[in-house]
Amino acid sequence: QLQLVESGGGLVQPGGSLRLACVVSGGNFNVASIVWFRQAPGKEREGVSHINPSGTSIRYVDSVRGRFTTSRDNAKNTVYLQMDSLKPEDTGVYYCGIDNHRGAWSWPGSVDVWGQGTQVTVSS
Repeated sequence: QLQLVESGGGLVQPGGSLRLACVVSGGNFNVASIVWFRQAPGKEREGVSHINPSGTSIRYVDSVRGRFTTSRDNAKNTVYLQMDSLKPEDTGVYYCGIDNHRGAWSWPGSVDVWGQGTQVTVSS
């Protein structure tokens, strides 16, 4: 049974950086496309990035492109989200998930399995 565990969240000042990690167990990580989503209080869950199994194709939502970088280490069953130049509007709970390829990558319905999430707060 697939399980995903996120880590690395915390409180950071605007302009700061954080690196999130998503460790996947219980399945064939090497063939899984992984997505990062976030959810701010009172808002819908929003797709942040998508990475294919080989790490050769990566997509980002416009609001984070150029500031966030997604990568994966298939030997460690881990996907990373490096977040730089953080803004208060990046605040939220960040989740990783397995893309089931049933729709657009940024649609929450395209995710079969979610992690428990990690809180990111950007505030001075």
